[in-house]
Amino acid sequence: MDIKELKFDEKGLIPAIVQDFYTKKVLMLAYMNEESLKISIEEGKTCFFSRSRQELWRKGATSGNVQNIVSIRTDCDMDTLLVDVIKEGPACHTGSESCFFNDIVEADKENGFSYQGLYDMLVGRKIEKKEGSYTTYLFEKGIDKILKKVGEECTEVIIGAKGGDKAETIYEIADLAYHVMVLMIEMGITLEDVTTELSKRHIIDKKIKQEKMQ
Repeated sequence: MDIKELKFDEKGLIPAIVQDFYTKKVLMLAYMNEESLKISIEEGKTCFFSRSRQELWRKGATSGNVQNIVSIRTDCDMDTLLVDVIKEGPACHTGSESCFFNDIVEADKENGFSYQGLYDMLVGRKIEKKEGSYTTYLFEKGIDKILKKVGEECTEVIIGAKGGDKAETIYEIADLAYHVMVLMIEMGITLEDVTTELSKRHIIDKKIKQEKMQ
């Protein structure tokens, strides 16, 4: 379709909802004008128009957290864009994967768990430095303390599994997963980074299988 068919507002802007291509998690809401949309299409990376600075801004130009565009779609009214991206780093300037992390109505915690939700909560502990928080304590102590805990939890998983205790092994794996996630945040590694790496291996596995079948 032609960009001219889109319904830009009286200021020449159109809202762009950016979501993660892999998880479909909403990352941010920004605005584009006709020029920034054309740049986004031509360069394959998101470019927006800053309403506060009244200028174009390429996402990740200074932070390195660029967003590689997979697709751009419009809604039925042609006045909103949905941009699927593969991101390189957090979407939010706070370091959170998504700009949407402040709850107004909280989800049922018993049914609402997700690895991304846990990751975002841990990022919040690093930023807000909540007093009495074990997670904040780990971030304050730094990489050596975090690595020590990861090593200890690895050992606990091995002990539980070696003893044939399934329940204990599950418990220790959960502890290990938590501490590994803290390590990831400390090092600036996202869940998407790991997902992307695993997807690359999956593709390689497919190619190997295909080659064997030939």
